[in-house]
Amino acid sequence: MANFSLGKFPHVDLCDLLKLEGWVESGAQAKVVIGNGEVLVDGIIESRKRRKILPGQTVEFAGQRVTVIA
Repeated sequence: MANFSLGKFPHVDLCDLLKLEGWVESGAQAKVVIGNGEVLVDGIIESRKRRKILPGQTVEFAGQRVTVIA
């Protein structure tokens, strides 16, 4: 499991996190995989593309996992 640092920002949108981690190639692809129910936030399927991911939350996709840190 990896960590993703927010730096100076209070949150990151779920679709942006998938792109920043390199798990998808584009925002459009991120929206499709989220809409298809392929992404978990804290172990629960998440369908909101712009879900605000906060420090301490874990995101999973395609066998990969990242925990967001401040």
